[in-house]
Amino acid sequence: MRTYDYTFIEDLALPSSMFNSMHRILSMNDMLEQSISGNPEILSRLMEIASVESVKGSNAIEGIASTDERIRGIVLHDTEPIGHDEKAISGYRDALELIHTGWEGIRFDEATMCRLHRTMYAGIGGGGRFKVNDNVIIDRTPEGTTVRWTPVPAAETEQNLHSMVLAYMEACGNPGIGSLLLIPCVILDFLCIHPFGDGNGRVSRLLTDLLMYRHGLSVQRYISMESVINADRDGYYDALKASSEGWHENRNDYVPFIRYFVGVLDTCIRDLDRRRIAVGPKRNGKTERIESVVLESLTPISKKEICDILLDVSPSTVESVLSRMLKEGRIVKTGSTKSARYRRA
Repeated sequence: MRTYDYTFIEDLALPSSMFNSMHRILSMNDMLEQSISGNPEILSRLMEIASVESVKGSNAIEGIASTDERIRGIVLHDTEPIGHDEKAISGYRDALELIHTGWEGIRFDEATMCRLHRTMYAGIGGGGRFKVNDNVIIDRTPEGTTVRWTPVPAAETEQNLHSMVLAYMEACGNPGIGSLLLIPCVILDFLCIHPFGDGNGRVSRLLTDLLMYRHGLSVQRYISMESVINADRDGYYDALKASSEGWHENRNDYVPFIRYFVGVLDTCIRDLDRRRIAVGPKRNGKTERIESVVLESLTPISKKEICDILLDVSPSTVESVLSRMLKEGRIVKTGSTKSARYRRA
């Protein structure tokens, strides 16, 4: 059986740029938390936006989707889910709410993994149990199917998970092991074990949120990590592939997945800082904040999304500023009417 031991993290050789990113994440996490918590209205709005984006993004990675309007309604408990996909979306919403509201009382262990899986599948059935049959992860292309990954056998799943959890607990007591390095290593191992017949990716992202909370990180409450991952799915799967090679033989390299994880967090921290500035009417005028939102947005953004971020700015003001920026050639527009999106030229 594979050996689980995270003491190697103490001597892990990483580029200085990654250490700089981790320092920025840890320092800005506390600063942003204090800044946002001082404004209840902005706090509530950011949490609502992040929840919708997280539920949408995590399910989209697995090909589970509905319209933006219905997803938002489901997340806010305003819309009753219809069909398999929407019930899966509502299940992820419930599991995410469990973590956001009760993480302090939730242990990282096998029981929690089953609880999150059971919550996810409450409306569909069949959740909360580890796999009873061996499984493989398959890539389907026009040329045919290939096996991307062979997880541990079903008969060895619980033993592997138990060993992984014990190794994690031991690592938590080691001051030489940084949380931003430990979390992605544990999540990679979970994904390689692949303990459930289905839903492993979504459970892994829920566990990521849980571990971040338990290690003093809260950026995931205000900015969706799942949305950032969904926007770079190829990078996510490439990192998984690179770090899982040789995993069964205890010779895999965790660095590619660590690098990806730190990069996602760094992006989230920067995006949260942008949103914090954007919703801070005391610091900048409305025009400047609209410009900032569009020019610094990581992905093309709609007028509605700008209004969701800038609570004190009217849609007509947003439209006026966007029109001027288009004429000046500072931004470009894709789509039309309600589907229109704007990005830096």
